[in-house]
Amino acid sequence: MSCRATLFVTTILAFAPVLGVAHAEDEAPTTVAPVTVEGERRARSDGATGLDLTLRETPQSVTQISRQQIDDFALTNVNDLLSLVTGVNVERVETDRTYFNARGFDITNFQVDGVGLPLIWGIQFGDLDTALFERVDIIRGANGMLTGTGNPSATVNYIRKRPTAEVQALGSIAYGSWNDLRLEADLSGPLNAEGTVRGRLVYAGQDRDSHLDYNHVNRNVYYGVLSWDLTPRLTATAGYSRQENRSDGVLWGALPLTYSDGTRIKYDRSASTSADWTFWDVTDQSAFLETTYAFETGWRAKATYTHKTFEERARLLYAFGNPDPVTGLGVLAMSGVYPSKYEQDLFDATVSGPLSLLGRTHEVVLGVSAAEGTGREYENFFGSFPAYPAVQDWGRLQVAEPVYPGAYLAADTTDRLNRVYGAIHLDLADRLKAVVGFNAIDLTSSGVSYGADQARAESKVSPYLGAVFELTPNVSLYGSYTDIFNPQSEVDINRARLPAAQGKGWELGVKSEWFGGRLYATAAAFKSEQSDLAAYAGVIPGGSDSYYSGVDTFVEGYELEVSGAITDTWRVSGGWTQLSVEDQAGADVRDYLPRKTLKLATTYSIPDLRDLKLGLAARWQSAVSVVDLVRVEQEAYAVVDVMAGFAVTDRVRATVNVRNLFDETYLTSLMWNQSYFAAPRSASVRLDYRF
Repeated sequence: MSCRATLFVTTILAFAPVLGVAHAEDEAPTTVAPVTVEGERRARSDGATGLDLTLRETPQSVTQISRQQIDDFALTNVNDLLSLVTGVNVERVETDRTYFNARGFDITNFQVDGVGLPLIWGIQFGDLDTALFERVDIIRGANGMLTGTGNPSATVNYIRKRPTAEVQALGSIAYGSWNDLRLEADLSGPLNAEGTVRGRLVYAGQDRDSHLDYNHVNRNVYYGVLSWDLTPRLTATAGYSRQENRSDGVLWGALPLTYSDGTRIKYDRSASTSADWTFWDVTDQSAFLETTYAFETGWRAKATYTHKTFEERARLLYAFGNPDPVTGLGVLAMSGVYPSKYEQDLFDATVSGPLSLLGRTHEVVLGVSAAEGTGREYENFFGSFPAYPAVQDWGRLQVAEPVYPGAYLAADTTDRLNRVYGAIHLDLADRLKAVVGFNAIDLTSSGVSYGADQARAESKVSPYLGAVFELTPNVSLYGSYTDIFNPQSEVDINRARLPAAQGKGWELGVKSEWFGGRLYATAAAFKSEQSDLAAYAGVIPGGSDSYYSGVDTFVEGYELEVSGAITDTWRVSGGWTQLSVEDQAGADVRDYLPRKTLKLATTYSIPDLRDLKLGLAARWQSAVSVVDLVRVEQEAYAVVDVMAGFAVTDRVRATVNVRNLFDETYLTSLMWNQSYFAAPRSASVRLDYRF
């Protein structure tokens, strides 16, 4: 761990006496109750509409991953977490860049506490740590209500940890395969006798090797947040988080899949096209200020300002070409150094509350937001293309580090997004509720990116309609509709930016609660269509940049999902997704997307046996394919993870996690015509100490 990490842990421990932790021996043991939200009758989310609704009142599919599930299955990064979510696919195309998709389209909208902008290029750089979050909400389907833009895929809303009214303190250490060492600390509670000022400090640090040749990652995460009740009705909250992800021996691109004659290349699972001199360093910082005011009438006003900074510096090596099947030679290398910095300023303000109309009480939310994002990318590219050693020597021999000529400013862009939105939850009858809303956006961009003019000025008003009918006390029918407006950064063969993809999305389904509301079960059918969606079409003549064409894309499918408790000690969550993805001619497209997926997680507790908990998490997907000289297929596969935890003492708990229990061999993604192998079986043990 870094010196800064040691200092931060020391700071957390220094706060312990202020929060009363130092006197824990004189008091009853303090434990942190697990937050279990999935499947409970009162589980709520405002991520789909901006309205505070129960999951059953929300006319879209919503999955919630609780802190308890994160801890049980050691979901320490977002990639692992989302891989267990019904209908979501995680495309690990490289070691440090990841795409996500759902319902046939890329997920580009990621929010924190309901506020956010699309990811840069729709990509997650590095492994986003989950230590900062209390839970994660995933709202599937088109979600123009709150984001204004995006695909009819999903919106991921990270819910931050907040200061607690009671003292809570946790420290943990974990060690696993490939020298994976992880430390965590979480301290929260009141800072004055009245409890009007509350604070929380969180740290997570991880240092690990990898199953891949050369790869090593060091990650440190820091988070501090302070809440102050200025008056009984006015609360101000300020926080800051920083994640440093330092990755060496990284993949830029991945392994070529076939020899020049079209036959598959057989690799060890550790195979990599990287070298020990490559790296990809990413620093994410976010500072926010939030104020809320509760009126006596039941209305609530909230304003949030967020400043985000994303910085990266990478020295990368890319392999291209298909090797000769006899000599193993024929793969060439590209290399460059890429420093960049992105900044985002986001302001969001809402008012919400009850409205009496026609003898019934309805809920209303109105909001405005303004966001500006700037980005500057530099490129320092080595102009020659050295040869890789023979494929059979990869891991033993590597491409030598080149001498770079000097950096130039490759991209300098600015995006501005202004929105006005609103929704009302109509209480039409005792058993019939409806949500009607709108989202009006104005988007402008300027600048140049790698020779492509980024100028655009687009605006759109999107309606949102949804209804929920209570068929019985525990079963409801629902439906929703929304427009799709998806601005795109891709260019055509003339380097002109493609227009925004537009379309429509529908969802119909049934939601139900069983066993006294402890178990939540849903079934949904969905359909969406997008016109002019960017699809790779080739390389611009005379250059190396890609160009795209607009393709009309149609998706239909259904999902089944369940989450919650069958008994007081047995919990389950998971679901089945099946879909089709076709173009206007009815031909299958995006063949790298699995058409069928199954996700399942379950835990069973035996309180009388040292609070023993046993768990299993499994995911299965159907076959996927890509064309690399010939069609390459990844057959259907299943991955099973297991866990077991028990109380060592009243304050110490041990948890053992085993990933890929049956040592399944599979490629991480076929989104590109290159890929690499996922990790083989691994294990870790964690000790949690609650002060």
